Amino acid sequence: MKGKAIMTKLNELKKHLKRGKVYRRTELTKWSKSVDRHLEMLLEDGTLQKLSQGLYYYPKESAFGAIPPEEEALVRSFLKDDRFLLTSLNLYNSLGVGTTQLYNIRTVYNHKRNGEFQLGGQKFSFHVKHHFPKKLTLEFLLVDLVNNLQKLAEDQEEVLKNVSSKVQTMDTKKLEDSVLEYGNAKAKKILLPLMNRKEQLKHAS
Repeated sequence: MKGKAIMTKLNELKKHLKRGKVYRRTELTKWSKSVDRHLEMLLEDGTLQKLSQGLYYYPKESAFGAIPPEEEALVRSFLKDDRFLLTSLNLYNSLGVGTTQLYNIRTVYNHKRNGEFQLGGQKFSFHVKHHFPKKLTLEFLLVDLVNNLQKLAEDQEEVLKNVSSKVQTMDTKKLEDSVLEYGNAKAKKILLPLMNRKEQLKHAS
């Protein structure tokens, strides 16, 4: 009878789970008074996948098997917060300033956590930052690249030469706002003179 009651409660819990959603252990306590026992059973029967300590995923299925969780859902559940910006050093390659390396870690700017964490088999580097945009922009990416210049595998002098050329093609006002809002001391020292020079040349012509 006891086993039957456990299975009944387990099936009730399953009814609340939605495919493609990431759950924290604490969320599941709303629907289960024996959450650890039920989690063990859900992991055993393949309903849930463990992503990291206290974090679980109910996979969506496709013709090719289980679909991995969306990165944003992973990070949102891990932080218990939706105020973050998910980015990567790889995105600098889209700027056309000579960066070509590929990195296997994602960067998460947020207000809560610092450190590297493995979530669902992926590496994330969390950085507490007071200011970051809600969405990635070209201007922010360029500022972020100069902020993180020392992390790049490429020749820094060569990249900076290309950054200087890139500045000439960008919207000065938008870039200046991004530099002042998100740039560290080094980025401001490098980028503000480049923009001033661009404006001086524009007025001289």
